[in-house]
Amino acid sequence: MKQRADFPFWNNSLQVGCAFATTILVPFSVFGQLSNEKKVQKPNILFIFSDDHALNAISAYNDKNGLTPNIDRIARAGVVFDNNFCANSISSPSRACLLTGKHSHMNGVTTWQSFDGSQETFPKILQRNGYATAIFGKWHLTSKPTGFEEWAILEGQGNYYNPNYITPTGVKRIEGYSEDITTDMTLDFIKRQKDSGRPFLAMCHFKAPHRTWFPNIKYLNSYKDMVYPEPSNFWDNYQNRATPASKNKMSIDKDMQMGYDLKFPLTENNEWSRMTPEQQKAVATCYEARNKAFQDAHLQGKDLVRWKLQEYMRDYMRCVASVDENVGRLLDYLKENHLDENTIIVYSADQGFYLGEHGWFDKRWMYEESFRMPLIMAYPKVIKPKTHLKQLTQNIDFAPAFLDLAGIQVPVEMQGISFAPLFKHPKRELRDALYYHYYDGPGEHGVAKHYGIRTRQYKLIYYYEYNEWELFDLKKDPNEMRSVYNEPEYANIQARLFKRLFELKAGYKNTVGMPKS
Repeated sequence: MKQRADFPFWNNSLQVGCAFATTILVPFSVFGQLSNEKKVQKPNILFIFSDDHALNAISAYNDKNGLTPNIDRIARAGVVFDNNFCANSISSPSRACLLTGKHSHMNGVTTWQSFDGSQETFPKILQRNGYATAIFGKWHLTSKPTGFEEWAILEGQGNYYNPNYITPTGVKRIEGYSEDITTDMTLDFIKRQKDSGRPFLAMCHFKAPHRTWFPNIKYLNSYKDMVYPEPSNFWDNYQNRATPASKNKMSIDKDMQMGYDLKFPLTENNEWSRMTPEQQKAVATCYEARNKAFQDAHLQGKDLVRWKLQEYMRDYMRCVASVDENVGRLLDYLKENHLDENTIIVYSADQGFYLGEHGWFDKRWMYEESFRMPLIMAYPKVIKPKTHLKQLTQNIDFAPAFLDLAGIQVPVEMQGISFAPLFKHPKRELRDALYYHYYDGPGEHGVAKHYGIRTRQYKLIYYYEYNEWELFDLKKDPNEMRSVYNEPEYANIQARLFKRLFELKAGYKNTVGMPKS
């Protein structure tokens, strides 16, 4: 295996001449030295990953008490990454990025392509270094997992109720609720590794809270009296930005489906036909009463849109409740069996999600709500409790960081940077800017292809099929409601962002969507 070298367009003396940031290189494999110390036990890794979990639905990020009490346990014991981002905000590409430590164009999954399992991944490297490896739950990469001794993955997006799992011996339909089943499998694997003498990588990947947000029976009546505040930009008219924002097809008002999404009628939801008669009876008892009240109300106009938002949010948060409950089950087992001290516990999601911001649901955009992704970690031997890190990190950094913490050299092919050194040096920077690229547009949700750069304060986005740009000052305009592209007072910043963006593209060897003029 090649030893990690500095990134191609950096050198030890390079500093970016931008008013907004400076690149400071952090030594790689700060924790790699641990593997050379006598009798050091390699850490276990429990990697809990959900689908479409918005930061605003995690209380460790939004300071709302009790929203996600078990995920918050990880935050209290460890670190919350406040500026963690995905490289491409849809499920399959995001998962390929975290497995490989490479951007989408380098790992071959820019949209929905089948993942090439022959390429290097961090589970493969851990396995070669003595780890027992397993993944359970959502995979969504078409090909079968490689680098895992055990696996059972949901078919495609997976179902909430009585899901099918693809296993090495065939497809199995398992009765129950997806998050509970995936956790059962993960716990079974961990229990069998407890006394094996081998460190483990257990990847517990939930379907929830992915569309169509169907809650477990036990949570059907949760939050029914909760009234969620409308985001300040819920009634966004998409002015003062590039053309693509106004072309979206992910509006709660116009694009959220009454049957499929909001369960009116209930039988049009894709989960209904999978349920047992007993499950259908319990579900019907809840939703039919709600649907009768809705029908009698004859809502129209903004009142109807507000009803959609509230019902969407209630079901979304009910799905989050199942995720959080099962995170608690995993944490309890580790603690009760004295595994928590030597286990790196990670909670993350494949991207963020819109909970009414800009009037939207779904993801895809480089705007903050879908670009930012949660990352919370605990590892008592290394990470101080109740820590927050503000540095710019990305999902291509996960693989290098996991290897670094395990004392394993990071391959030169990985484009990410290990953030493990920040645990000892929390004031250092990893990078001055992040690169993002979305390839799938316009598609079902009407999101144009685009790429861009984000620094601590600024964001430059290029919609290359429109040949239009946006520039946001995130300090003055955190909700990204007004592009300041080509405004005279931002001329110097804009020029520096242009320069840095194309340095990043060159360094990452990405030539897709170069400007027309």
